[in-house]
Amino acid sequence: MLPTAPGQAVHQGEDLGRWVRQQQLGFDKLTAVQQWMCEHVLGIQPATEEEKPPPRRAHSDRWAMNYTAAQQYYDREGHLQVPRSHVERITIGNSGEDQEERDLKLGAWIGNQRSRAASLSPEQREQLTTIGMRWT
Repeated sequence: MLPTAPGQAVHQGEDLGRWVRQQQLGFDKLTAVQQWMCEHVLGIQPATEEEKPPPRRAHSDRWAMNYTAAQQYYDREGHLQVPRSHVERITIGNSGEDQEERDLKLGAWIGNQRSRAASLSPEQREQLTTIGMRWT
């Protein structure tokens, strides 16, 4: 039986469990021959939808969540002089069961926005300036 979790079996520096998991998660990207070999020779089945990790959030979605955290911090504290290690908890989603609490590393994000100010869109710079961002 093949390992299905990283670290279960390492042979000559190769983590077989990690390799099996990658084949399961990326099954639809394998060729038909590779899929057949995985299923019939190695006994590797594709991962079910429940086993697959949630899709990554788009950059714009992550920026919007961090901006929401910055706005929440500004509304509470009256400034954006956020300590680098500060983590801000926000609630996202509609009211009811769709809500989810997220902890965001706001201090690091604010510092990164300051250092990358030149690469932000004019809209992003304006949004941050409106809630009290000091760029220097």
